Amino acid sequence: MLHAYFRGNIYGAGNVPQWGPLVVVSNHASYFDPPIVSNCLGRPVAYMAKEELFNIPILAQAIKLYGAYPVSRGSADRNAIRSALEYLNNSWAVGVFLQGTRTPDGRITDPKRGALLLAAKAKAPILPVSVWGTEKILEKGSKIPRKVPITVRIGNLIEAPNSSNKEELETLTQKCTTVINQMHDLGR
Repeated sequence: MLHAYFRGNIYGAGNVPQWGPLVVVSNHASYFDPPIVSNCLGRPVAYMAKEELFNIPILAQAIKLYGAYPVSRGSADRNAIRSALEYLNNSWAVGVFLQGTRTPDGRITDPKRGALLLAAKAKAPILPVSVWGTEKILEKGSKIPRKVPITVRIGNLIEAPNSSNKEELETLTQKCTTVINQMHDLGR
């Protein structure tokens, strides 16, 4: 569907390690981002998803198939953190949207340090990913996805933080944000 319907381009697929724990950090503009990123990486990626989505029966089943687990937004949800660390300890990739929520244009303007804290705790490398064009898939009020071009750029691996020191996590969070926004700015 990515290639046929959305005319998807993927750059940097060779940067994805196929085994071992991995924290995938990305921008986020659409509900379609988790399955698109997961499919482009060629390995399972577990995502935190707002807990309200697990109250919708059919959607809950679908997102669980993609490895989604609930998170209570607006607080430090210890169960979600434990779930993420369990996936990482089992050599899964865990996807985290750096801003924590969708943005209207896909650019990251207010990144959170949580992804880098997970990487520090699991001693997992970080893989920056940019998704371009997904904000145009669903127009307001529409239920049918629009046929729009999408581009996914996968950056180079960034080593896991050496510690959970706030300053180090902030520095690496800003580095990831810069890399993702630069890839996003390349467009199609």
